Amino acid sequence: MFTVTVTGTGTSRVAPDSAVVRLAAVARGSGVAEAYAAMTSAAASIAEVARRHTEERRIASTGITVWPWHDGTGYQQGFEARHSYAIGCADLAGAGTMLAALAAEVGDGLAIDSVGLEVTEDHGAGDKAREAAFHDARERAAQLARMAGAGLGPVQSIVEGDAGNGPSPMPRMAMARESTLEAGETTVTSSVTVVWELAY
Repeated sequence: MFTVTVTGTGTSRVAPDSAVVRLAAVARGSGVAEAYAAMTSAAASIAEVARRHTEERRIASTGITVWPWHDGTGYQQGFEARHSYAIGCADLAGAGTMLAALAAEVGDGLAIDSVGLEVTEDHGAGDKAREAAFHDARERAAQLARMAGAGLGPVQSIVEGDAGNGPSPMPRMAMARESTLEAGETTVTSSVTVVWELAY
């Protein structure tokens, strides 16, 4: 029995529906204790505001650092303290509202590092990508079979393997008026490897 083995790839588009905001409380002082105390005050405000806009279990500290702070000439001016957070929001509107509240209430003690948009419900995009991958594999296999003077017989095996990591969007976002987060679209990619028997 002769076979043909082909890997097909398919994609589908879906809009992100949640966000992870990475930010920090940042403060400077002439000494370590002064910088740390000011940072702690800003961190408490961040946590208090975040709890009003998302579940407490979605608020995570990711690091606390204190290091010397130097001016543009390289001269040490004091110390800078930083408390970093990753805050998950179940919807984009809530994330935008939270960012606006943080900017208003924490002020200059707030540093926003990034906003990553994510997909929690793919609304069938994964199934569509998988189906497109199978059709792509079948078309490639049929072409190869014709070149060999044969047709496609029964499928012998199918192995699924995502070309990417499933519905994992790029961290794409846009800040507009009133801190609105624009979802845009992300690509869900799937791949399948299919073995067909060649029919002569």
